[in-house]
Amino acid sequence: MGKNDRKSYNLAKRFRKKEVQKFLVMFMFMTIPLILLFVFTYLPFFKMFQFSLYDMKYTGPRKYVGLKNYYEVLTDKEVLRSLSISLYYMLGSFIQLALALYFATLLSFKTRLGGLFKGAIFFPYLVSGIAVGFIFRFFYTRGFVLDSVLTFLGFPLDSLPYWLRDKSVNNFALVAASLWRYTGQNMVLFIGAIMSVDKELYESASLDGANRWQQFKYIIVPSIQTIIVLNLILSITGALSAFELPFVITQGTRGTSTFFLLMHNMAHDLQKVGKASAMALVLFGIIIVVTIIQKVIFKYLFRDANSDISVKTRKRLKKAEKRSQEAKGFS
Repeated sequence: MGKNDRKSYNLAKRFRKKEVQKFLVMFMFMTIPLILLFVFTYLPFFKMFQFSLYDMKYTGPRKYVGLKNYYEVLTDKEVLRSLSISLYYMLGSFIQLALALYFATLLSFKTRLGGLFKGAIFFPYLVSGIAVGFIFRFFYTRGFVLDSVLTFLGFPLDSLPYWLRDKSVNNFALVAASLWRYTGQNMVLFIGAIMSVDKELYESASLDGANRWQQFKYIIVPSIQTIIVLNLILSITGALSAFELPFVITQGTRGTSTFFLLMHNMAHDLQKVGKASAMALVLFGIIIVVTIIQKVIFKYLFRDANSDISVKTRKRLKKAEKRSQEAKGFS
C-alpha cells in the first residue's frame, strides 16, 4: 500500500469513526428522553387503565370487575355534581383569558409604569397554590379583610353573605381566587406573542385608517391565535382539574368539591383505587373532547383571519418595500 493510499485509508477510517460517534450521540439523545417518557408517562397511564378494571385498594387482594368502575363513575350523582362545579371554573377561565388579553394588549406597548403593572399582575402566579389558599381563606373569613373593606364602603355586615359557607356564592369566591392567581400567567404568554407581531403592520394599518379596535381584531388576534388556543386549552384543563384552592380553602365542603378533589378523596381517603383510576381516565377523555371542540370552534372563528384590513396592510407593506428598493436603486 502506497503512502497516498495509506493516508486515504486513515482519512476514511477517521470519517467512519466520526460518523459512528455522531450516530451514537444522536441515538443517546433520542433514546434517553424516550425511555423517560415511557417510564414516567406511558407506563403509569397503562397501569392506571389496568387498575381501573379492578376493585382494589393500595394493599390487599384485587377483584376484576371489568367496566363496572366506569359505569359507577358515569352514573354516580356525586361525581356528576362535582363535574357541574367545574363549570364555575370553566366560566372563570373565559373571564380570566379576556382580562389577560386586555392587560397584555395594553402593556405590550409603551405604557407608563408598564413594568410595575406587569410584575404586579404576574406576581400571584409565583406564589405557592397552598399559600394562596390560606391567604384567601383568611380573606373570606367572616369579619376579616373582605367584610371589613365592604363595611368601610357602607355595606352592613349583616347584609353580607358568608363567603365560604353560603352555597350561592362560595364557588364564585373560589373562582375569584383562581382568577387572581392565574391571570398573570396567561397575560405573560399573550405579551410574548403580541410583541412578536411586526410593528410595521400597525403603522400600515393606521395609514389605512384602522382604529385601535380594528388593529386588535384584524392584526393582533389573527397573529396570536395559536397562543389564544393554547391559553384556552390550559385554562379549561385547569378548570376541570382544579384542586389546590378548594382543598385548602373549603376542603370541598358545602358544595365546593371539584372532580379532581373528589377523585383525590376517592383514592386516598376511601382507598377505592380502581374507581379513582376510572375517574382519572374519564377526566382525560373529557379534556380530549373539549380540546377538539375548541380547535374546531377556533378554526371556524379564524377562517377569515387574513381578510379585510390584514390583507390591505400586507399589500401596503409590500408596496412600501418595493418603493424603498427602487429608491435605493436610483441612489
